[in-house]
Amino acid sequence: MTMAQAAMAEVSQFAVSYAFSILGAIILIIAGFIVAGAAERGIYKALMRLPAFDDTLSAFLSKVARYAILILVGVTVLAQFGVQTASIIAALGAVGLAVGLALQGTLQNIAAGIMLLVLKPFRTGEYVEANDITGTIRSIGLFATEMKTVDGLYVLAPNSALWNTAVTNYSRNAQRRNDLVIGIGYNDDIERAEKVMLDLAAKDGRVLRDPEPATFVSELGDSAVGVTLRYWTATPDWLSTRHALTKATKQAFDANGISIPFPQRDVHYLPVATGAEVAKGKDKPASSARSKPTRQAAGK
Repeated sequence: MTMAQAAMAEVSQFAVSYAFSILGAIILIIAGFIVAGAAERGIYKALMRLPAFDDTLSAFLSKVARYAILILVGVTVLAQFGVQTASIIAALGAVGLAVGLALQGTLQNIAAGIMLLVLKPFRTGEYVEANDITGTIRSIGLFATEMKTVDGLYVLAPNSALWNTAVTNYSRNAQRRNDLVIGIGYNDDIERAEKVMLDLAAKDGRVLRDPEPATFVSELGDSAVGVTLRYWTATPDWLSTRHALTKATKQAFDANGISIPFPQRDVHYLPVATGAEVAKGKDKPASSARSKPTRQAAGK
């Protein structure tokens, strides 16, 4: 009974001594949760009003603010009971450093994800190429970006791989240029070929009139003269217009007698003196021998 009475006396003394501290700690905890929740909602709504902030990034930053307030409240509560908070803060810093070193790659992806969400080099639904990865963006997260390739494959690319390299966005600009190069024979009429290509561009409603389509000779190849049709289209129509004009140009060239030649080369045959001719002194120097050039298609 004496030990029980002593224990009860100590408990009573502790309750009396720390009653205000306990009450203050309870009030701080309740107020901390209320303030943290209000701060989270307020920051999220404020960031969502800004056009440069993504929904994922706004949620992440608002969560960071919430937990930062709760950690501050926890340290303050411990200080109410006379705990040395300096050592706790130092311990938290050491733990944060250790976690940061252990999750270096993950934190790098998070930092890259934040930069991707803020600067927006690509958005959901755009077709991009980065770091030998090509596909349509499905979603952008804090750790990785989901993509879908043209052949329907699923790609999960780490954000650091997309941030630390050049990104080519094929969908961002409203208009896109295309150079359609067709090779014609050296004996064909170049001006006629250019007129045919310009007429095809004029008939296609997807080809923009400003900038105006243009044609020019782009190269003199081994077997053909390269004639280029340069035109602009709306970005969504770029691929379909290219396919349609390529097919239409082949059909129009056939109808107008304009050839698209196979690769060719000139082969010169030089006669070689036989042993009997050499003995009779009838051989001629190889350099003076002449033969008619024979044109053959490559591979024949």
